[in-house]
Amino acid sequence: MTSTRTLDMKLEAVVIPVSDVDRAKRFYSGLRWRLDADFVVGDVFRVVQFTPPGSPCSIHFGNGLTTAAPGSAKVLYLIVSDIDAARAELVARGVEASEVFHRAGPGQPAISGRHPEGRSYSSFATFSDPDGNGWLLQEVTQRLPGRVDAHDTTVTSSADLAAALRRAAAAHGEHEKRTGGQRDENWPDWYAEYMVAEQAGTPLPT
Repeated sequence: MTSTRTLDMKLEAVVIPVSDVDRAKRFYSGLRWRLDADFVVGDVFRVVQFTPPGSPCSIHFGNGLTTAAPGSAKVLYLIVSDIDAARAELVARGVEASEVFHRAGPGQPAISGRHPEGRSYSSFATFSDPDGNGWLLQEVTQRLPGRVDAHDTTVTSSADLAAALRRAAAAHGEHEKRTGGQRDENWPDWYAEYMVAEQAGTPLPT
């Protein structure tokens, strides 16, 4: 029997169009994104690469990269585990970010404030770079089924790990109430099961 394997195709860079490369470089440096490269070839080509914290995908901008109009990149998603903390961090760095808003469901109008139930995928904030390229912060705390491998858990920063542990701790508190308030000596196993299930979008332990 012949088996086939799908070849990995990893999105690693997205080009955004800017009018002033040095101005854009200062902006993204101010966000504390990692500067990976700034290559110049004569007067006609330059590529600058930045990577957001914890992201597997980077952005490219420069000269000779694209014919798209500066500022025409819109709705570039940045996934965060805590929308309020992410917005506060941007504002502290001088970025004009929108207020947090949520949607009752896909395609529904924006409503002020984070989702009242903390529903994953439902709370947002926006900001733009100096050219008007638009970024959308989206809070994701639990992936929909099938979005990640059910046995893998990936945490890309200490902040994300801390947020995941806090959610697990809150859920475990409810678990202990349901079991009569007795201390659960196996709480590390319960935490691990909860955190993996939350990322994989599979049923959470009770």
